[in-house]
Amino acid sequence: MPKTATSPRSNPYATVLRTPGALKFSAAGALARLPMSMVGIGAVLMVQGLYDSYAMAGRVAAVLGLAQAFLAPQIARWVDRRGQRTVLLPTLAVSVVGLGGLITAAVLGAPEWVLWLFAAVAGGSQGSYGSMVRARWNHALDDPRHLHTAYSLESSIDELVYIVGPVLATTLATAVAAPSALVLAGVATLVGGLLFVVQRATEPPFVVPDAGARHRPVVLVPGMPVVVLVFVAMGVIFGSTEVSTVAFAEEQGSKGLSGVVLAVFALGSLLSGLTYGARHFTSPASRRFVTGMAALGLGVSLFLLAQSLWALAAVMFVAGFAIAPTIITGNGLVHDMVGKHQLTEALAWVATSIGIGTSIGASIAGARVDAAGADAGFLVAVVAGWFAALLTVAASRTLRRQSAAARAGGR
Repeated sequence: MPKTATSPRSNPYATVLRTPGALKFSAAGALARLPMSMVGIGAVLMVQGLYDSYAMAGRVAAVLGLAQAFLAPQIARWVDRRGQRTVLLPTLAVSVVGLGGLITAAVLGAPEWVLWLFAAVAGGSQGSYGSMVRARWNHALDDPRHLHTAYSLESSIDELVYIVGPVLATTLATAVAAPSALVLAGVATLVGGLLFVVQRATEPPFVVPDAGARHRPVVLVPGMPVVVLVFVAMGVIFGSTEVSTVAFAEEQGSKGLSGVVLAVFALGSLLSGLTYGARHFTSPASRRFVTGMAALGLGVSLFLLAQSLWALAAVMFVAGFAIAPTIITGNGLVHDMVGKHQLTEALAWVATSIGIGTSIGASIAGARVDAAGADAGFLVAVVAGWFAALLTVAASRTLRRQSAAARAGGR
């Protein structure tokens, strides 16, 4: 593996980005991930604008997210066994076709089931570029401190994507045309995906499983079920907050500002992620995982107290500080629990779990918003936040034991 030179005074992010090829694959991965922050809210805005139904918009967004969430680990498993380029090129083409079909069907006023069909195709073929990028970092770096910094960088890029994406989506959908956010998402998918897969020098090698060997499914590796459930609950927070924020902004007469408020939520996470990644921690990751989820649960509880968009933005900014460090720590726990031959699939389960939760949260919150307003949607996020916090507390000893055992076993 390439080595990275470092010095006591060097910036840790500059250090890892000097790894040969790292800046290029990280930048391409960032562009390829831009649609993940635009497709959900873009579908909500398009369907609500064309069909005048938050409930229907939530259901279509849920189909998109669930299809992506359930099939991304399968795509990641194929990547582990066949290589990134071989798998991603055909799925990229299918994803672009699915998004194009979804836009066309909505503009033509097609029945809801037709939108579901194209949403499933678009979401199911999207894959998880975040896990692919992190797998490249794992291949390129051999120092755990540098890997922590690289994972933190990618989580911060995720948050940057969630700052830029919602603003672009809401601006385009409200000021240009309802489907325009999904059009831009399709372009970013195609361009970013192609720029990523053509970089062969940094692509990690794939592993051909032994013919007679039996491999435990990644999701059943000890400790993984807890991590999956916690991130599903975190996704419920994201999905319900996304829909509820759009509805709250509309109630306040400023629907076009909903993307700005969501961007502020991600900005808090971005800043905390960059700070977190620049430090080296000696405390157990399981303890930091518990602390992060408890802070997020408390933060989302404050959403219900906001009486204006600016108050909501301020609360979201503070609550966002718990997001990136918790996701970074969760990825670190996953890295410790599984072998390298299953790493892409395992990391995909983090994004998958969040995606499943986001879809569930968007669907439930959409129905609650139609029935009782934005506050009812935010209550969904509060319940999910405290469920995740209590679950991490209950499972902290198990997570600490499994992570330590895996490291001792040389995984």
